[in-house]
Amino acid sequence: MENQKILALAKEEDWLKDYSEDIYERYLRYKYTLKDIEHGYGSVLEFARAHEYYGIHFDPLRNGWVYREWAPKAFNLFFMGDFNHWNRYSHPMRKNHRGDWEIFLPYEDYHTSFVHGSKVKVHVEAANGALDRIPAYIRRVVQDEGSHDFAGQLWFPSEPFVWSDYDFNPSDNLLQPLIYECHVGMAQEKEGVGTYLEFAENILPRIQKAGYNTIQVMAIMEHPYYGSFGYHVSNFFSPSSRFGTPEELKFMINKAHQMGISVVMDIVHSHAVKNVNEGLNEFDGSDHQYFHPGGRGYHEGWDSKLFDYGKKEVKQFLLSNIRYWMEEFHFDGFRWDGVTSILYLHHGHVTFDNPVKYFREGVDWDAVIYLQLANKLIHDFNRQALSIAEEVSGMPGLCRRHEDGGLGFDFRLGMGIPDFWIKTLKHKLDEHWDMFEMWHELSNRPKKERTIAYAESHDQALVGDKSIAFWLMDKEMYTGMSKLQSSLVVDRGVALHKMIRLITIALGGEGYMNFIGNEFGHPEWVDFPRKGNDWSYQYARRQWSLVDTEHLRYHDLNEWDKAMIQMAKDHLLLVAPHGEQIFLDADKKILVFQRASLLFIFNFHVSESIFGFEFVVPSPGEYQIVLNSDNKNFGGFERVSEEFLYPSDRKNKIKIYLPNRTALVLKKKP
Repeated sequence: MENQKILALAKEEDWLKDYSEDIYERYLRYKYTLKDIEHGYGSVLEFARAHEYYGIHFDPLRNGWVYREWAPKAFNLFFMGDFNHWNRYSHPMRKNHRGDWEIFLPYEDYHTSFVHGSKVKVHVEAANGALDRIPAYIRRVVQDEGSHDFAGQLWFPSEPFVWSDYDFNPSDNLLQPLIYECHVGMAQEKEGVGTYLEFAENILPRIQKAGYNTIQVMAIMEHPYYGSFGYHVSNFFSPSSRFGTPEELKFMINKAHQMGISVVMDIVHSHAVKNVNEGLNEFDGSDHQYFHPGGRGYHEGWDSKLFDYGKKEVKQFLLSNIRYWMEEFHFDGFRWDGVTSILYLHHGHVTFDNPVKYFREGVDWDAVIYLQLANKLIHDFNRQALSIAEEVSGMPGLCRRHEDGGLGFDFRLGMGIPDFWIKTLKHKLDEHWDMFEMWHELSNRPKKERTIAYAESHDQALVGDKSIAFWLMDKEMYTGMSKLQSSLVVDRGVALHKMIRLITIALGGEGYMNFIGNEFGHPEWVDFPRKGNDWSYQYARRQWSLVDTEHLRYHDLNEWDKAMIQMAKDHLLLVAPHGEQIFLDADKKILVFQRASLLFIFNFHVSESIFGFEFVVPSPGEYQIVLNSDNKNFGGFERVSEEFLYPSDRKNKIKIYLPNRTALVLKKKP
């Protein structure tokens, strides 16, 4: 093979040398597609402007509103709504050779009826019958409280939202993202749906005080079923109206930026709701307009529809969707849902035991190209944007530059870490925790691909599973969390909760993520209103009063999390190279490693505290404790004095008292 065809990814990873041609061809496919787009549109940024053409817009030259829809297989389209008293046939649309339908409403005729807040739909006659649909590019969708029917809503506010975030600089946040994953609707303590404004007023200050520099917001794109957690999207250009207006979402994001917090959106381009009434499915009467036809267009596990990423109009729809959220709402990037499902025709339901499965068997090349284009678009629009992939297969080059042979993401989620912790808690007694396995799971990642580490995912807080705190303490969380009483179960749970979080942030990645409430060990799962719970909001909320009550252990866990996050910020912990192991004792459950000039010492032993624990330090000098999980302020037992200095001896060793179920962080004095 010619030298120039071997890209950096294949050169730098020995195990990929036999696949250098595959990696180069992957790059070429992307380049050819990009070149074709640039030839037709000038750039991928210009290509991603479909939302400015389709949908409903005011045309100042013609002095009226134009509505356009792409529906190539449809027989007839009719625009209807409050403006024409919902007459299905009075406003027919015209079709052109591309399959675009259009209607124009002159201002002089419709300025009193086609107004802000009024509702609209489009009546589509096609092979699947005559159906009332919601326009594909609609900017707002609302649900009627009586009929529960969804409809598009015209949104023409008299005054545009005035942003004041132009001096916001996300560069430090991008350097080491400390992510607070959250859901606007369930973020309040009240039993009901929280709003964008309530989140801005009540939750953003908590996040800022906790030290997180980025929020990852779930369920923003409109979805008909609240209990889907936002993952069955129906209207891709509509911020969910159940939380408030588009301007209120902008207010929330603007305020976050004023507080120095980046805002990342949980974007769902991996699938779409199969609903015909609310979503895109069979919009033009065919099963292959936006989605693949037949079985390939249906995800059995998710009961949803799968996009045809190879179709130009679908690529343009999705890429325009990315630009829209960044441009219109100032989102700082995206966390990509279901990337494994996107990448493979089998959606990841295989064992990745051979590199060939990353490059040949079952790979959806159209999907790979789409993700490469998406990351090109994101970073062309904003060089400081953040693109995070939820990907479990370990696709090589996922977070490498296109020129290196990669897909262009900034970070991948370390999905194996929460799986490791839950499996450990479910299936192993404390005495059987494997320190070698712990080190491997937390440190085994590509050196040139950045990872977001997290101890538990939002999935593990959903009903049917348990959070880490619940696995550790279970029903004792309801009766034993007062500091005025003692509970061995809670003592163990609080100690391990702190240690699990510290070792995850210290060893697991180049970024860190926490799901709302887990930082203080929220005692209950997340269960949205549904028939099975009598449509209750009891578990679709966060109980902040628990963390605000100082005599409860929840308060102590929250204080620990704040101190841990501050330590990471003060020492640029996640910017530093991977941790270096200094000492491991499998029997005594001790692990010591160095990262960012800090020493991390963990004693996971059930009962054995060690007097005079001795180990070699990287350089001679005096060491002091900068973080101690046994500190009383963090729910510990004050068994270690933080006033002592620990000088190294002639053999570069220090001695320290190391209590059981305790983690210490030491730093050499300057």
